[in-house]
Amino acid sequence: MSAQNAPVVIKRKKVVAGGGHHGGAWKVAYADFVTAMMAFFMLMWLLNATTEQQRKGLADYFAPTIAISRTSGGGDKVLAGDSLSSSERLSASGVDGASSTALPPLAEDLPRPPGEGAALAEVAALRDIEEVLLGRGGESLVAREALRHVVTRLTEEGLVIEIFARAGAPIFAPGETAPLPVTTQLLGLVAQAAALVENPVAVAAHLAARPVVLADNPVWRLSSGRADAAREGLVAAGLAPARMRRVTGLGDRDPSAEGPAAPRSDRLEITLLRPH
Repeated sequence: MSAQNAPVVIKRKKVVAGGGHHGGAWKVAYADFVTAMMAFFMLMWLLNATTEQQRKGLADYFAPTIAISRTSGGGDKVLAGDSLSSSERLSASGVDGASSTALPPLAEDLPRPPGEGAALAEVAALRDIEEVLLGRGGESLVAREALRHVVTRLTEEGLVIEIFARAGAPIFAPGETAPLPVTTQLLGLVAQAAALVENPVAVAAHLAARPVVLADNPVWRLSSGRADAAREGLVAAGLAPARMRRVTGLGDRDPSAEGPAAPRSDRLEITLLRPH
């Protein structure tokens, strides 16, 4: 075969240039990272900018077993009818604890013992008062600074509204039974919220323990006087006197979890009692 008729072989060499396009997967991963960091910093900001009650309200909002709307319905009174929040829990402690007793879900197709529906409606009504007072479902009746003196918890006995002293922010002047202006304001707002139901009311006053044991310890007279002053403040704010079930001065015998001498132990507990 001559050179003129020889086949022409063409070799094509694939050249890979460095620094070319490597795909867009890294952009998606980076975007996810930036989004996660933004969510993290928003969470840190919320934790720093909200009160304990507001944080609990946010947690309740995202809890899958709690209805967004807690409006009671199905009756001509607050304690009548069924509530959307019938799967609510009865908390056995305030913000310092998490133990609770779960209530059965309120379903129309499930048999219920007589009286259970009424009990669930009572719990729902007390929860409504708690939300109105603390503003979990909207605007609070209590100013932001005053709200720092208030915590609520729903117990087997009823809804406990606790008004407590903080470091540098007492609710009574030392050794006095007359409530300070912030306490008077809070008592008026508690009476306003309590007007939504007809439950009987119990008032108890607690004192922080004194560092020195005295032969004539004034905590009993002082706590009794403060409890009675709280009763008078509630009645003056519109609470019917006939609803008052008991007024108790407990001295320093039931301190808070922060310690017997802590300012937190100086407190009032106003309980909207569940009827038995």
